[in-house]
Amino acid sequence: MHKRISIAARTLALIGGLLVVGSAVSAEAADVTPPEPVVTAPAAKADWRFQATIYGWLSGVSGDVGVRGIGPVGVDISPGQAISDLDGALMGSFGGFSDQFMFLTDFMLTKVSSDGQIRDRAFNYDYSQTQITVQGLVGYMLPLGMPQLQLAPTVGFRYQNLSADLGVSPAFLPVTYNDGGTVQWIDPTVGLYGHYDFNDRWFVTALGDVGGFGVGSNFTWQAFGAVGYNWSKTISTSIGYRAIYEDYESGGFVYDTTQQGAFVGLGIHW
Repeated sequence: MHKRISIAARTLALIGGLLVVGSAVSAEAADVTPPEPVVTAPAAKADWRFQATIYGWLSGVSGDVGVRGIGPVGVDISPGQAISDLDGALMGSFGGFSDQFMFLTDFMLTKVSSDGQIRDRAFNYDYSQTQITVQGLVGYMLPLGMPQLQLAPTVGFRYQNLSADLGVSPAFLPVTYNDGGTVQWIDPTVGLYGHYDFNDRWFVTALGDVGGFGVGSNFTWQAFGAVGYNWSKTISTSIGYRAIYEDYESGGFVYDTTQQGAFVGLGIHW
């Protein structure tokens, strides 16, 4: 009898001990705070910076022009003469830049006229042209690891719409051979864009390209360089030099010229 009571007492003590241990484990488990879920931050989006620019290009024109079999004649309008020979102009550009990519568009409308003598003054000529130039390009920013330097190979196009009138007359005869017409073409271009910040105020920008390759013109190239100053985060000014060469010939129309001269620009950034 005493043996049975002893066994029962031991059994009850063992069960009680297990219940106490189980309660303690449950209490500790209840007190443990579950780990917070790990939240992965979304990848940062590339911030785009935009710039709109209005500018004036004091451009001269030199080379050979011909219209429907008349000519070609040599035209030489210096940048200084361009002020008096310019009949009107409208110019502007717009671009966007991120850490990886960039794009740039440019529009120019110019109207110039010139007259003079050729062939040892044996002939007089009278020439006028209205020209629309539209350019566009995209580029990839090279990962140079230099925040102050941006360098991007580019691909793009240059569209030309040219309306020209050319009159040629013998110097001593009251006879004039005159004709005019309009031509347009698009050139593919490849090039290189560069921008360098000396500090938060001063910077330089450069752009060069080549193109044509017989698609539109026989050959074309462009060179552009400017020094600029940031007056604030939204306003900048620049001064530089630009040149564009075109070698186009089709259907009796000849335009083998270089436009070049200084320019000044006002940029708005956001």
